[in-house]
Amino acid sequence: MKLGILVNEGPFTHQASDTAYHFAKAALEKGHEILRVFFYYDGVNNANKLSKPQSDDRDLVKLWGALAEEHGVDLVVCVAAALRRGIKDEILAEGFRISGLGQLIELGMAADRTIVFGD
Repeated sequence: MKLGILVNEGPFTHQASDTAYHFAKAALEKGHEILRVFFYYDGVNNANKLSKPQSDDRDLVKLWGALAEEHGVDLVVCVAAALRRGIKDEILAEGFRISGLGQLIELGMAADRTIVFGD
């Protein structure tokens, strides 16, 4: 099955990002294809390489990047939402890229299912 994932919450304020990551990882392990993960609203904070979690906390920014590298998952950050939160190319973490809402529309058309995490 071809899946799309939309992440609307940041990595440290809500469980949605963590759940989305574990869902994506499990789906890939079961043989499904993740066409794209689109980060919108506060979800764009998942792409901020300047974020530093506590040493005993998970580092979702690095985990998402590793997932992209290992499985070729396209991690797209909404440009408008990113700029509102001060996220520019210079502070974008490895594996992420900035693009527009057209990428989300394209994902919705190409995926068998699009799963939304967060409000």
